[in-house]
Amino acid sequence: MRAISAADSVSVAFHRTRDFLFRPFQWGTFLKLCLVAVITEGIGSNSHVNSHGTSHGPQVYPQGPVINSLKDIKPEWIIAIAAIVLLAMLISFVIFYLITRLRFAFFHCLVSKTTRIAPGWRLYASQATRFFWLNVVIGIISFLLVILIFAPFAAGLWHVFHAIPPGGQPDWAELIALFLPIIPILLVLALAAFAADILLRDFMLPHFALDNATSGVAFARAWAAIKAEKRQFFVYALLRIVLPIIAAIGVFIVLIIPGLCVAGAIGVLEYGLHSVFTGSSGAEYVVGIIFQVFFGVIAFAFAVLAAICVGGPLSTGIREYALTFYGGRYPALGNLLDAPPAACML
Repeated sequence: MRAISAADSVSVAFHRTRDFLFRPFQWGTFLKLCLVAVITEGIGSNSHVNSHGTSHGPQVYPQGPVINSLKDIKPEWIIAIAAIVLLAMLISFVIFYLITRLRFAFFHCLVSKTTRIAPGWRLYASQATRFFWLNVVIGIISFLLVILIFAPFAAGLWHVFHAIPPGGQPDWAELIALFLPIIPILLVLALAAFAADILLRDFMLPHFALDNATSGVAFARAWAAIKAEKRQFFVYALLRIVLPIIAAIGVFIVLIIPGLCVAGAIGVLEYGLHSVFTGSSGAEYVVGIIFQVFFGVIAFAFAVLAAICVGGPLSTGIREYALTFYGGRYPALGNLLDAPPAACML
């Protein structure tokens, strides 16, 4: 496979995505592949959940626990929090491991032009496990680095909030002065995380899968390719950021009116059911609740189905773009992409 520029790889990836998902088109296969694509490439596989609290003036919680210092934290609270954190970490590790295995299986589907998930799941078990632990180590190092970077800011925030008098407000000028330096740091960290994700999944993963390479060898080969064509890889990284955003905006514009119509119809139906059974009791009240829950579940299932049908092709296109671009710079991958398609089986 000849090397294709980052810009020209877009159209090639589009045609490969179309052929993979729609030629031939079968609903069961389409939904299966789209679901796998969304899980391995979509928002949920690499997103970070942030919780933001808002305050609208002084609030008093007379019955809640008051913590003025670390001495006010009870030992059983620490044990409970530690147990919850450990359980959450264990569940997250298991989920992330399964997603990593699924990424290698989907990689096999795309390079082998097959719709079967199981062969790739079995074929790359050891490679996926090593890739998983590489990501875990990088994640732990990144977490420790973030703690070191933000430790001075955390100490400043603790000082500001500890100085708030009962029922008073924080020193907003001091808070703003603390947060302003954080913004550029967050931007740099976000860019670094995105670059690391591209390096790992787009360039190193194929070497893990096809060469059974170690982490060091995979990194060295990927880095050598990047150094040989710095400009093309830079353009590729930019397009990897811009293209999904443009595609998401386009899909939003196309589907906003149908989506509002469907959401409005479901909202009217739910409101009508709620109005009909308002004031009812006994069996009628139970029937009303059942109807509302039933149609709510139907609406949720429809929303999930729509997300899979829309997000699946977009996610598959992103992965095809990565394979198409890097395949011209990695012969083992390029030869597989150019090979005749395997027999597609469910």
